[in-house]
Amino acid sequence: MRKALIYLIMLFGAVSAWAQDSLAVADVQDTASVLKGKVVPMNGAFLQPLQERDSVLVADQLFYGFELKQVEEGTLFALPEWKNDERGGVQAVSPWIVDTVKVTRQKKGMPRLLDLRGRLLITSFDEGTYELPQIMVGRLSKEGVIDTLLFDPMRLEVKTMPVDTATFVPHDIKGQIKYPVTFEEVKPWLLGFWAFAVVIIVAVCLMIMHKRKDDPAYVRKDPAHIVALRELDKYRGSKLWVPEKQKMFYSGVTDALREYISSRYGISAMEMTTAEIFKDMKDTDAPAEMQKEMQELFERADFVKFAKYIASDDDNAAVLPLAVRFVTETYQAEVEEEVSNNGGNE
Repeated sequence: MRKALIYLIMLFGAVSAWAQDSLAVADVQDTASVLKGKVVPMNGAFLQPLQERDSVLVADQLFYGFELKQVEEGTLFALPEWKNDERGGVQAVSPWIVDTVKVTRQKKGMPRLLDLRGRLLITSFDEGTYELPQIMVGRLSKEGVIDTLLFDPMRLEVKTMPVDTATFVPHDIKGQIKYPVTFEEVKPWLLGFWAFAVVIIVAVCLMIMHKRKDDPAYVRKDPAHIVALRELDKYRGSKLWVPEKQKMFYSGVTDALREYISSRYGISAMEMTTAEIFKDMKDTDAPAEMQKEMQELFERADFVKFAKYIASDDDNAAVLPLAVRFVTETYQAEVEEEVSNNGGNE
């Protein structure tokens, strides 16, 4: 292998003489038929512009290179060095790039065959016609045989945009062009704004609902008589009449009645004694007989709660019917009074 590399170095020193002696070139193929796009065909080499146009303009970039077909896998190549001229002309803007275009598999035990494409990127910033250098590629086969592959040079014509000096009128530098805003450009902003607005509205509504949840002004309350009857219904049944539960029974009933009296008549019954409650009840529209019965019920409850009095079963059985009758009759009186007032107004 080392001996082969020495031969390869000696090869490049003698490559010019080999070219003049017209040595036979092996495996060089005309690639014009296999290139795609706008390709300038040449014998064994190609010149392919990156931009599709009819002519090459100043600063256009092109691929300049060669193609080989059916190369055995393992073959080595030495690519020529491109030196840019400081005075201008054609300049290389990339190093050599070698790609495998196609791989062909052979029978078992035989090497694969590769279609190779080598190229570099060139450009020119000066108008003119240029002779591109001949591409000379050194090839070292697996058997150690060194060959030189010669690819004919190509001609590159670089043009500039023609200027009509007869009718040309110089113009000042144009300002920045302002393009109209389209709906597609505004749509993402509108959608984002609407989504943000919806989130804000939902958040504000949830905060208001949370605040109003515990605000008595916004909490829906059932009528006083409904609340009282619901509470009284909890103490229905004789199981609460046993001596050890009578205190709870009478406390629950009288508390429900105190709540009702507070809501119905505006009396602070929850903080008053029995005597104070029924003293203020005398100024209400509650029937006097009903007031007397309720006062007796409250006094009996006080004895049970504070004096350890044990009421009889007959007294216990009369508690709930009396309390329910007081609530329903006083509420019915309120309804009749409202109907009477509405009829008078009409």
